Amino acid sequence: MAGWNLGLGWRSLALGMVAALGLALPVVAADRAIIVLDGSGSMWAQIDGKARITIARETLASVLTDLPDDLELGLMSYGHREKGNCDDIEMLVEPGPGTGPAIVAAAEAINPKGKTPISEAVRRAAETLQFTEDKATVILITDGLETCDVDPCALAADLENRGVDFTTHVLGFGLSDEEGQQVACLAENTGGQYLSAQDGDALVDALSTTVAQVTQAETAPVPEPEPKPEPVAEFNLVPTIALAEGSPDITNDDYDVVWEWFTPKADGTPGEQLDTDYYADFKGNLEPGDYIMKGSVERASVEQTVTIEAGKVATPHFVVNGTIVKLRPLPSEGAAVDDQATVEIRSNGEYLTTEYGPIDMVLPAGPTEIDFTIGTAKVTRSYDLKAGETVDEDVVIGVGTAKLSAAYVAGMAVEADIFFEILEAKKAIDGSRTSVVYGYGGEQSFELPPGDYVVAYRLGGAAGEVPFSVKTAELTEVPVVLGAGILAVATPADEYVEAFGAAKTIEGNRQSFGYGYGPAFETTLPAGDYVVLTRKDDAQSETPVTITAGERFELTVTPKAGKTK
Repeated sequence: MAGWNLGLGWRSLALGMVAALGLALPVVAADRAIIVLDGSGSMWAQIDGKARITIARETLASVLTDLPDDLELGLMSYGHREKGNCDDIEMLVEPGPGTGPAIVAAAEAINPKGKTPISEAVRRAAETLQFTEDKATVILITDGLETCDVDPCALAADLENRGVDFTTHVLGFGLSDEEGQQVACLAENTGGQYLSAQDGDALVDALSTTVAQVTQAETAPVPEPEPKPEPVAEFNLVPTIALAEGSPDITNDDYDVVWEWFTPKADGTPGEQLDTDYYADFKGNLEPGDYIMKGSVERASVEQTVTIEAGKVATPHFVVNGTIVKLRPLPSEGAAVDDQATVEIRSNGEYLTTEYGPIDMVLPAGPTEIDFTIGTAKVTRSYDLKAGETVDEDVVIGVGTAKLSAAYVAGMAVEADIFFEILEAKKAIDGSRTSVVYGYGGEQSFELPPGDYVVAYRLGGAAGEVPFSVKTAELTEVPVVLGAGILAVATPADEYVEAFGAAKTIEGNRQSFGYGYGPAFETTLPAGDYVVLTRKDDAQSETPVTITAGERFELTVTPKAGKTK
């Protein structure tokens, strides 16, 4: 067993601290040592009305005021930065002489919240102390058991085998006898001691005997414990929140909780916002006085007046009258959930929020309308939400897919940005149709409710309509064959160019199929005969051309003075 070879002054400090605070810290056995302090979430549990982390902080502040000059002491903690992370281990103060004040300050900043990776922390502390080369001691203060799937007994045996003179002492803080046995091997397998901090007086006697046995020296008298001061609450505001009257309190694992507090106006309404905090287990400290406090669970919230009195703990309870809503938009029965579906929510007649895909959230109780939209298909559901209840269902929108593909002729795809507009097939009394959706590109897909439609297309001078129908959960291929070719006109400069149909009306007019300016003008035209007019100043030419579907017609023209017919 590694000897505890420090002076009587250190042992007296340790015993005095135990008597005063009920926590034992063994005499350090090596010239270099690291205290590993538990920073897991369970350290917020209380002993005699005081949080364990608070007792640990006060213990360190008491013991570390006067350390031997030749002792290099460091501080490590775990579980103090993240929840659920077994790698949340941090060396807060590197081992060195005179580190007492730094360790005390670092301990004050620890905010317990995570898991308990005891074994990995002890291993890292041993490696920091170069335990395979020098004498090293680790003092573990823990109120919990290993939660990161590592065997502490096997680790201790390995460290003992590889270490020069390595010792681990374990202080079981609030552990039962059975729990203590599960971590005692860390001390026993390295020649250290396991000390239980269950009862302050009994612990003083046990520590006095242990120190005497280890040092084989007469133990310093243990002073009579001072009367325990009245416990002082660490926080004066400890709110709780629930969905409905009689419902269980919301926890951090349930839904997001937001706390806000304001100065109250003379009429009792919220004034200036003072601060915001998060999580269901929030605890805080406010100056004595009256506040308007708002508690929110997702989209459901409630306000109430909270009074903070000096020396007292306010424990207001908030009931948000919320409903858990779990809705999954499906394009059709049995289809996968659409993660891109738009979900617009109106509560009690007012717009509340817009979400996307499946929703799992808390909404205010009361009449609620929710629009589910996939593509151009929309379904509206109405609910009378009850506080504390859960609405859990699939919502089938009823959607089919129309895939449009444009071609000059069959097999010759259009790569240009052809314009598609989908219209309802049914015409109004004035002959017009209702527009549903539009887009650009030779290949486009649209999600539509089942029904009959017409796709109107336009590319240059080529335009037309193609009827089609959509069925729920089916893909409808809609080929759009233009029966068109391309006219490409080259002119010497910026001449005006216009393409007309060759045939004239009875009045002598010709239909225009598009116009533009040189020196290069290009457009798409249905197969047929045309006249190409070019004009610059008083020079003008007309050239007959024939467009063949699926072919390109290239024309070079130079306007001539005067009008050519």
